[in-house]
Amino acid sequence: MNAAPLFLSAALVTVTCLVHSALGERRLIGPLLQMRNGVLQRDLARQVLRFAWHFMSVLGLIVALVLFSGARDPSNFDPMLVLVIGLLLTGSGLADAIYTKGRHVGWPLIVASGLAALAALY
Repeated sequence: MNAAPLFLSAALVTVTCLVHSALGERRLIGPLLQMRNGVLQRDLARQVLRFAWHFMSVLGLIVALVLFSGARDPSNFDPMLVLVIGLLLTGSGLADAIYTKGRHVGWPLIVASGLAALAALY
């Protein structure tokens, strides 16, 4: 397994997660939580929405850590894990691109991180 693409994938996932959390809070979650209609009338709903948004970033950082760990010692790392992560990132990014018609800023980074993980297998 090739360490360089794993490092790249880990870095791209990290950037994606940081941008997701910061930019998403500023441009989507914050304004959305200002609304006080429907389910967003409840404090708990607003708190859970904000928590879930940022928790997704934390989960992504865990994936980045797994990739980084594999890059540090590729000889002792499960290629099946890299394959699954690479396929899920690539597929999710492509689904995002199709679903949003390419308008979501995150899909290129998600696809690139998945392809980098897959490239590490060759």
